[in-house]
Amino acid sequence: MRVVRLWSAVWLALLIGSAQQPETPASIEPTRILNLNGSTYHVQGIDFDARVLWVTSVDSSRRKGYLHEFGLDRGSLLRSVEVQDGERFHPGGISADASSIWMPVAEYRRDGSSVIQRRSKRTLEVEFQFPVQDHIGCLAVAPDLLIGGNWDARKFYVWNHHGELLREAGNPTENAYQDIKFASQGLVASGLLPDRSGAIDWLELPSSHLKRRIRMGKTDRGEPFTREGMAIRGSELLLLPEDGPSRLFVFRLKSPGR
Repeated sequence: MRVVRLWSAVWLALLIGSAQQPETPASIEPTRILNLNGSTYHVQGIDFDARVLWVTSVDSSRRKGYLHEFGLDRGSLLRSVEVQDGERFHPGGISADASSIWMPVAEYRRDGSSVIQRRSKRTLEVEFQFPVQDHIGCLAVAPDLLIGGNWDARKFYVWNHHGELLREAGNPTENAYQDIKFASQGLVASGLLPDRSGAIDWLELPSSHLKRRIRMGKTDRGEPFTREGMAIRGSELLLLPEDGPSRLFVFRLKSPGR
C-alpha cells in the first residue's frame, strides 16, 4: 500500500504541475515498415514483445471490437478475439505486463462508460475487469498502478490493479494522447496536437515537467505517425497509425524509452 500511495502522489504531482515543452523537430525516419496481413479495421492501440505485436481495433459498422495478435517476423495474423462488453465495443490504447494485456473497452461516444479488462497473453481471455463511468481511450500499466486517459486524454484516472480509484487529474498538455506507456521511470505518450500534427511526449517523474517532445511527420498515405497505436521498449519505437491495410512503422531512438 505504501508503494501505491507513493506512485499515486508522484502521478498527481505530474498531472497538476506546470508543463514545460522542449521540442525536437521530426528528424527520425522508420528503419523498418511491416505490412500486417489481416483485417485491422480502425486501429487503436498496440504493445509488443520480442515475438508478437498486439493490436486493438474497432469495426463501427458491425459494432465489434477486436484484440489481434500478429507475428513480428512477417506480420502474419496469429489470433484475433472479439472484446465487446454489451454496448461497449470500442477498445483503446493498451499496455502489457509480464503475463497480461490491460485494455479499456468503451461505448463509442464521448463520456460513455467503459470496462478495464486484464486479458491473458496465453489465451487472450478475460481474467479480470472493472467498470469506469467515462470513455477510457488509453491505458498504461505500472507494477502497482493503472493510468487511464479518457476521450482525447483530457482527464487522467489512477487505479490500483484491483480497480480501486485513487486519483483523478487533468492533462497538463494540449496533446490528445491516443496510446500511453510507462517507460524510464516516467510516461511516454503519443497523440495529436490542436493543429492535428503528431507528437510524442516524455513526461518526467517526479518533477512534473514535460521532459521531451518529438514532433512526428506523416506516412506516405498522409496519416500522422502518432494518430493511433504507439509502443516503446528501450530505443525501439513502434507506431501503427493507419487503418487496414495497416503498416507498422519501426523507429530507433537515440536515447532509450523503456
